[in-house]
Amino acid sequence: MRERLITLLKERSVRWGRFTLASGRESDFYVDGKQTTLHAEGAWLIGNLIVERLHPEVGAVGGLTLGADPIAAAVAAVSFSRGRPVHGFIVRKDVKGHGTGRWVEGRGNVPDGMGVCIVEDTTTTGGSLLAAVDRAEAEGLRVLQCLTVVDREEGAAEALAARGLELHALVRRSDLA
Repeated sequence: MRERLITLLKERSVRWGRFTLASGRESDFYVDGKQTTLHAEGAWLIGNLIVERLHPEVGAVGGLTLGADPIAAAVAAVSFSRGRPVHGFIVRKDVKGHGTGRWVEGRGNVPDGMGVCIVEDTTTTGGSLLAAVDRAEAEGLRVLQCLTVVDREEGAAEALAARGLELHALVRRSDLA
């Protein structure tokens, strides 16, 4: 499954050229992860690969919207089909001025104290993952694991390690070259 995911990422998501990343860095390499995470086969592969890697205590998966949303949905669907339901949640970038006013949506399935995995489609410096970790923890969740579909190998693992978290990657930049 991992090899097929690499092939699909190369076909649908990887671009070479000059790009400015969310981190503000310039790069010759860009991964448009949503082209794979929103693809039927890509979602199925990612959901399966993540479910296989989840710590047993993880009861929910989510991360910063928008990159994490299709991943959380894929994991929730695949996990249910495997008999180990893992719910999804969404971490907002900004709180709405109406409704519940929560940073984390889907909390009806994710009670305080639940162990969670924070996910992302593409990771560079780890800033988005850490923002999601902070929001999830502020809402009473226990972050047990962080996982990305593609690690660009540009400092995210080190940034998470500095916070006592390990970054797990399905694929690394070196796999896509």
